[in-house]
Amino acid sequence: MNFSTPDAPALVVRDVTKHYGSRGNAVQALRGISVELARGSFTAVMGPSGSGKSTFLHCAAGLDRPSSGEVWLGGVPLSGMRETGLTRLRRDRIGFVFQAYNLLPSLTVKDNITMPLRLSGASLDRGWLEEIAGRVGITARLGHRPSELSGGQQQRVAIARALISRPDIIMADEPTGALDSRTGQEVLQLFQELVHHLGQTVLMVTHDPVAASYAHSVLFLADGRLVERMDSPTAEAVAERMTHLGGR
Repeated sequence: MNFSTPDAPALVVRDVTKHYGSRGNAVQALRGISVELARGSFTAVMGPSGSGKSTFLHCAAGLDRPSSGEVWLGGVPLSGMRETGLTRLRRDRIGFVFQAYNLLPSLTVKDNITMPLRLSGASLDRGWLEEIAGRVGITARLGHRPSELSGGQQQRVAIARALISRPDIIMADEPTGALDSRTGQEVLQLFQELVHHLGQTVLMVTHDPVAASYAHSVLFLADGRLVERMDSPTAEAVAERMTHLGGR
């Protein structure tokens, strides 16, 4: 099933709030956030601890339901969608990349990459598999097990798995957090290449100003609010802005 509308933005978040707990003890995690991400863009999200970064990502991905407001993914409204529909949409239209690679150790690299297709019952496009394996630099590793790969190679497998269903957007939560600086740089450069050469859209939560500098723009959150958007960021400018927000 194709949920996406081709001409729509990859993601629209409008006046989204999220609170936890009862009224007397409610915690406001998000306070009226509105964002629109064009297709083929690379956006980083930063803010101090407790600023709402992860909550924002979860609401944008349909992993958590906003208390109010609207989220559209590829032109499809998530509000009112039943859990089975959300599960299918997340599986087919969102590619997830996390700090933990979440690869199945008993499967080969190829089988880990194609797992989302097997879960959805979709057929494998071998040409597409070959293209993304080449793009992420793991063509020679398709028959290996995760234990035979370095951390950077495992993250490349996770990125290939995120791409296999041709998602509207890749959502990455601290994707370089478990990698050394050189390997992390390679993964960030890979994200840039996917955006530039495949037209992929990437939304990345990070605490690292250097990682954020690889994005087209950075969204700064504080106390559950979107306080600034910085285009063409540099690591120095991001670090300076984070200092004024009270953390990294």
